[in-house]
Parts: sequence; structure tokens; C-alpha cells
Amino acid sequence: MNEQKIRPVKVIGHRNPDTDSVCSAIAYSRLKNILNPGQEFIPCRAGLLNRETEFVLNHFQTPLPRLYTDVSPQIRDADIRRVDAVDGEMSLRRAWMTMRDLEIDTLCVTGADGVLTGLITVKDVATANMEMLDSHVLAKAGTSYRNIVDILDGTVLVGDVEGKTVQGRIVIGSGSAEQMERAISQGDIVIVGNRSEGQLTAIEMGAGCVVVSAGTKVSKVICMLAEEQGCVVISTPNSTYAAGQMISQAAPIRYYMVKDNLLTFTPNTLVEYANKVAATVRHRYFPVLDDDGRYLGVVSRRNLMNHRKKRLILVDHNERAQAVDGLEEAEVLEIIDHHRIGSLETEGPVYFRNVPVGCTCTIVYQMYQETGAEIDRATAGLMLSAILSDTLMFRSPTCTPADQKAAETLAGLAGVDLEEYANAMFEAGGDISGKTAEEVFNTDYKIFNSGEVRFGVGQGSYMTEKNRRASEALVGPYLEGAMLKQGLDYVFYMFTDVISSGTELMMAGKGAGSLVEKAFGVRLENGMAVLPGVVSRKKQMVPTLIAAIKQDQV
Repeated sequence: MNEQKIRPVKVIGHRNPDTDSVCSAIAYSRLKNILNPGQEFIPCRAGLLNRETEFVLNHFQTPLPRLYTDVSPQIRDADIRRVDAVDGEMSLRRAWMTMRDLEIDTLCVTGADGVLTGLITVKDVATANMEMLDSHVLAKAGTSYRNIVDILDGTVLVGDVEGKTVQGRIVIGSGSAEQMERAISQGDIVIVGNRSEGQLTAIEMGAGCVVVSAGTKVSKVICMLAEEQGCVVISTPNSTYAAGQMISQAAPIRYYMVKDNLLTFTPNTLVEYANKVAATVRHRYFPVLDDDGRYLGVVSRRNLMNHRKKRLILVDHNERAQAVDGLEEAEVLEIIDHHRIGSLETEGPVYFRNVPVGCTCTIVYQMYQETGAEIDRATAGLMLSAILSDTLMFRSPTCTPADQKAAETLAGLAGVDLEEYANAMFEAGGDISGKTAEEVFNTDYKIFNSGEVRFGVGQGSYMTEKNRRASEALVGPYLEGAMLKQGLDYVFYMFTDVISSGTELMMAGKGAGSLVEKAFGVRLENGMAVLPGVVSRKKQMVPTLIAAIKQDQV
């Protein structure tokens, strides 16, 4: 079966996702699923949603995309071997035969509820076999008579073995009657040959079980006496020597299995961590459990080495600093974006569609048009919302005629009044009540590079002065700490007024103020720059800052 059709592809936007990042992931995954019915495309997000995006998803009754903050390979990306768990009552011999037949050196033991209780390795079986000189081992292990019948290929001639366990020692009844009388105690298991005298002596001395070897026929008299004494009689085709060698292997594996400090993984465990743990022990297979501790299968060191990379389509970004963690360990298949071409590198060629429009969803809309795929109401509403958000309802200089035309068409398909809906969406996005400074700061925030300089630019868009002022008061004091925490040279935050099409800019970092004054030709007032007409991070803010940074470096 083709691996491409088995493994899903995750469509994901940048960290601190905005409305375009989330909506383009959903809309593009829907398009890909329409065009590729044999493959599954899953919309994902790389962070928490802001209130604007929450409003959009709720309005169009769209499920939340899956959250992935790290796409590093996990145990689920390796081949988990679905070896059946075994019961702790399984005999050592049966465990060894199972390992041999399955070509595996570890078996996982579970209870009736599927919860892991221990594991046993071929080394444990070998060690147990080397330590079986103890004639009391079957009693100590609480061995069932059923196990003895099983490993000796035995037939029960007298008695009921169900639920019955060994109470005495293992005795080989090969001597004279006098010797046997001295050797046998109440409840012992006695292995005898074809001598009726030996069989009778074992019964009379109170043996719990008589094992008759070599398929010897047992007389009716012996069977009657055994039944009277409550003694189990088992016939085995094995010789007395072989039966004596094998019987200790009837001990249940729960007696020898490893129960404490088990090294286990879940499907979500990172492969990197699993490899480090696996290097600390000698065994090769490790149990994989679900979140409730129930056994799923095993994974080997070789499986960990040969894991499959997650397969991604990136939307609304193409810079490594903005991408989800673990990207270098994933396989990027496509990139759909409308920003400048950044620093992201791929191992092989990918489908890269980068169009200078105001929103990634405009590109996705064009792809729907090109392929003739139908756009349902919810998808139309999501793409419309993204375009309105990214172009600030067509006020941003990044807005193109293609954006506005797409939005107008999509508004009709979504069944909404464009301007009325946009006002409601921006109003919801500007509400910061109950939010922390960090949550507001990360609502729409990206990191950029210019040579050796790394800086972050965040942006909030507001319909009312009240919401904008409240956001400034909350976020302003947070900028310095955010910069230090992220190891950046500068942090800038745009408080954009949608109605007046202007931005009040706050900043942090040594020389950040003078850099802004030089870049935009303004004077700071109370640590803030007022930038009329500046509403676009992509087209007005970031390029101007990069030009100023480069000029400083000359």
C-alpha cells in the first residue's frame, strides 16, 4: 500500500496564529481533501487562538484546528509493533515458545483491563532456567496445575486441575519404595515411571500430584486410590528425565517478570527522548501505552531509528523563526504564502506559491477558482474573515484589487454584509478584558531577522480608542521582559487604529527608539511613536525597520 495515502498531511500556519494563519490552514486543507480523496489533510495551528479568530470560528461553526506546537518525530511516527500482550499466568516455557515464534525477545504482561503490569525478556527466561535447582520453585511461584499439563503435553487421568496450584516440592520418584517414602511430603508433585509400586507409594505418602511419564498406562486400581486421596494424576508422553527437566518451566512468568521502574512510552513521546532513555538499558523493546496506561504495542531501537517524518504544508509563513518547533525534523511538501521570501530551507524541492497579495486566503481562493472546487458557506466565511483581517478591511497598503474582489465574492457566498461583519469581527478582536499582557502580546506576533539582528513585531487592530488604550497600558510594560526572554535585540508592538488608519508604536531594546525615529522620521512622545497611515506590518513596518537596521550596520 502506498505510504503517501496512509500518512496524513498537516496544514499549519505560523506561531502565535492570526486569523489568516488559521483560516488558510482550514480552507486549504479542505481544498486538498477535495482534490485528493485518497489522502487526508488535517488543518492545524501552532498556538492559541486570539479572540478575533475565536469569533470567526464560532460565527461559522467551524471546529478548532488541532494544536501542534512541536512537529518533532514522536513514537507514533515509528512502527509500533502490535504484539499481543500476555497473561501473567503464562508459563516460562510457553513464553519462550511465543518469543521464538514471533521472533521477539520481550513480552508485555497486562491485567484483564489491558493495563501493563510487567514485562519479561528472553534474558529473564534464561536466567530463570539457570536457577531451577530449587525444588520448591513451583510452590513459591503459585504455579497452576493447568500450566503443568500444558508444558508436559499431559492428559489429566484423575482429578480436577482448574484453579488448583502447586503446594509442595518437585520429587523424582525413581528410587525404592523406602527411599520414596522418605523423600515425599504432603502436597508434593512426584514424577514416576511405569512402576506401579512407585505410583502407589507416591499416592499413599500424600502427593498432591503424580506425573506418570513415557505415556505409561495407569491401572484402574491406582486411579481409584488416587481419587480417594484427592491426588491428581497426569500422564505425559515425555520420559521421566525430560519431564523432570521441563516441569520447572511451568512456573508463571509473573514470578520472574520485571514489575518496577518499567521504561514505557506513549504515542506522543518524542523520539529524541525515547532514544536517550533506550540507551540506558540493555533490552531492545519498550512498551507503548495510551494515556490510561493500557498496552498498545512495543517499539524497538531500530523502530526509533527508522521513524517517519511528519509531513507538512506551511501556510502564511516561510521563515524558520515563525515556524512551529521541530520543523527541521519534518518533511515540508508545500508552502503557500504572501510574505517576503525568508530563511526557511527544505531538504528537497517543494511546491512554493508566493503571491504579492494582502492575504494568504486570497491565494487559496484563487486556487479554488482555478480548480473549480466548490466553496461552501463556512469556507467562504473563513477566507473572507482572513482577508478582512489582513487588509484591515481594505485599508492596508498591502491590499490589492484581487483581495477586495475575492472578499466581495466570498461575502456573498457566506451570506454576510461585508462591512457589518467586519466591524463585529474587529470589535471582538480588540476586546482584551480578562486577558494577561502575555496573551495580548502573543495575539499576532512574529520574529524577523536582518543579518545578525533578531527582532519581534506584534500588532493589534482596534475599532475603538478605548480598546486600543487599554491594550497599550497592558502590553507596554511587558515588552522589555518579552525581549529578554526571547533573546531578541528589539521588540516593537503596533497598536493600529482601523478607523483612522494609523498606528501607535511601542518598543523595547537598546537604541530601539532612535532606530524608529530614524526609520520613520518622527519624534517619540512618552516612549511612543505616532505613525499616521502606517497599518501594515508586512509592507510598511518590517521593511522600513530592516532598512534602518542595515543602514546602522554599514
